[in-house]
Amino acid sequence: MKKFWALFFFFWPAVAFWSCWIARSRGWWFPASEDNPLGLAMSPLGQQIDGLFYLILGIVAVVFVGTQFALGYALWMSATKEDSKPAHYSHGSHSLELIWTIVPAFVLVFIALYQMNVWAEFRVQSYFPNETKEDGPKLEVTARQFEWRMRYPAPGQVLSNQPQAGDLYAVNEMHVQTGRPVKFNLRTGDVQHAFFAPQLRVKQDAVAGLIIPVWLEVPKAGKYDLVCAELCGWGHYKMRATIVAEPKEKVEEYLRNLEQEQNFDGVAPAAAEE
Repeated sequence: MKKFWALFFFFWPAVAFWSCWIARSRGWWFPASEDNPLGLAMSPLGQQIDGLFYLILGIVAVVFVGTQFALGYALWMSATKEDSKPAHYSHGSHSLELIWTIVPAFVLVFIALYQMNVWAEFRVQSYFPNETKEDGPKLEVTARQFEWRMRYPAPGQVLSNQPQAGDLYAVNEMHVQTGRPVKFNLRTGDVQHAFFAPQLRVKQDAVAGLIIPVWLEVPKAGKYDLVCAELCGWGHYKMRATIVAEPKEKVEEYLRNLEQEQNFDGVAPAAAEE
């Protein structure tokens, strides 16, 4: 029975390594789709975030496997020790205490410093891409129980923090230009929500009373999920929308159609006389 527990701690690191090895091919990894079966990040910033994720995963994997095998080894040595052999008593090792205090501290400081550029690029406005500073916010996204409401400026106009006459509105459908960073303002109309585009690796809380600038870049045209990642009430599970990434001409066409639809008074224009 003593050997069983030693083998038990040898077994689980092997299972963890094997499951992580096959996870991507089995669709157990990041959110996948028919166009992206491996669940790769679909934005440049997302690729950097994935790099940080794999770095931390590698560090944790080494520590997990090492500690489990060390525990298994200690149990195995105890299980196979001859009963006649005298026990060895130890009061610990100051050198070992220093090692397992300094090494984790060094690793944590390294991770904190290594991720600062990625964090600043996403969170600090002065580090935003120059395109977002030149273009300004292209739309406003307001989270509400339980929907996403988009507000665009009228074609040719600039987005204002306050609704203006001529602004265009849509629900649960966000159109952005491909191949260029797009900045938008994030708000909430009630409780706290979280803007989360899993395929793009973009996540930002929407806090009551704040207008939070967020940017994203989608190189490839397509449709991407937008969900709420903050438990916001009974309808949280159905608070879903679609991010439609398309060329600039398609976005402009969408806004023109939205303007016509919004301004349509229900009366069809009279047919031209022959």
